[in-house]
Amino acid sequence: MSTEGSGFDPKRARELLARQRGAGERRGGAKDDRAEGGGRLGGREESGVEEEGAGESGGRLSGLLARGRSASGGGSVRAERPARARAAADSARELGGSARIWLMAARLRTLPAAVAPVLVGTALAAHDGDVNWLAFFAALIGAIAIQVGTNLSNDYSDARRGADTDDRLGPVRVTAGGLVPPRQVLIATWASFGVAVLVGIYLIAIAGWALLVIGAASILAGVLYTGGPRPYGYEGLGELFVFLFFGIVAVTGSYYVQREHLPWDALALAVPVGTLAAAILVVNNVRDIDTDRRAGKRTLVVRLGRHRARNLYAALVYPAFLIPPLTWLAGGHDLGAWLMLPWLALPLAVPLVRLVRNRTDGPSLNDALARTGLLQLAFCVLLAAGLLLS
Repeated sequence: MSTEGSGFDPKRARELLARQRGAGERRGGAKDDRAEGGGRLGGREESGVEEEGAGESGGRLSGLLARGRSASGGGSVRAERPARARAAADSARELGGSARIWLMAARLRTLPAAVAPVLVGTALAAHDGDVNWLAFFAALIGAIAIQVGTNLSNDYSDARRGADTDDRLGPVRVTAGGLVPPRQVLIATWASFGVAVLVGIYLIAIAGWALLVIGAASILAGVLYTGGPRPYGYEGLGELFVFLFFGIVAVTGSYYVQREHLPWDALALAVPVGTLAAAILVVNNVRDIDTDRRAGKRTLVVRLGRHRARNLYAALVYPAFLIPPLTWLAGGHDLGAWLMLPWLALPLAVPLVRLVRNRTDGPSLNDALARTGLLQLAFCVLLAAGLLLS
């Protein structure tokens, strides 16, 4: 793929991302983490990198570096994300075009949250009869497209609001990092939602107008998470909406596409899918708590504080394992003991809760974020298998 017209300049990307490589890995501000071998993980460190491009007029790189100087109060740039920056810089060096930058923007690690509920809802429908596989794949594509569109919208909106700063611990964001022009990110956002609309038209045709309400609400929730005049992600409602749309709505919608009605156990089994999806957002926001607070982004984690947010993470993860067997014991849908199968994923959950409770450094929490997504996927695959075996 050619880089012409894509807004991606490999030289500029290397220059920008290489500046992030030289700083220390220690992150300040965590008084409650004594497991790190004696106290705090250290204060925020100055990289000491001179802003050679700060005098270039008109360049996005110059503007970004100037913002870094303003935030640090001096002539150097904070660069506290060495592992992330090295990976991003290596990707930029290998690029013959912008494909991998767009994969970075799509946030592939979040896609299990879109796939998992479709698997559970369809498996429960398969327990009751034949499956329309074309409808299954359409629902799967639609869910992934909405997830990618939400990620791109978040990338664009957070950059506009100044929430994605140089000192955040998460992966490089393509809009704030100047890797892709904002207009192109916005176009890609609506292209992703356009794919969801196209498959949604098919689903409406086979399952009725209820799918129009579900699809429209899902897209609107994706846009308004960090976009619009009053983004709910900035008001501490992100986890609630993730629970609803990546748990309750996604599971029951996937079932409804196949059966055109909703039994109570579809709602019950959607709950653990939603709590694990919300846990993904919690660990993301635990990682970003300091930069979110400075940017005025009042996430639920910012409102609760780090300690209580860690307890919330555990409260979202562990009860998820109780709901499938309780649904079986309540006599739901002639389900059997195979609903205990998700307990095989419990050994993945315990070290994750411990990791989130004890660490504040970016690499560890980025690892916890990815592994929470995989935990949700493993849980839902096992739950879907249990439904089919029942």
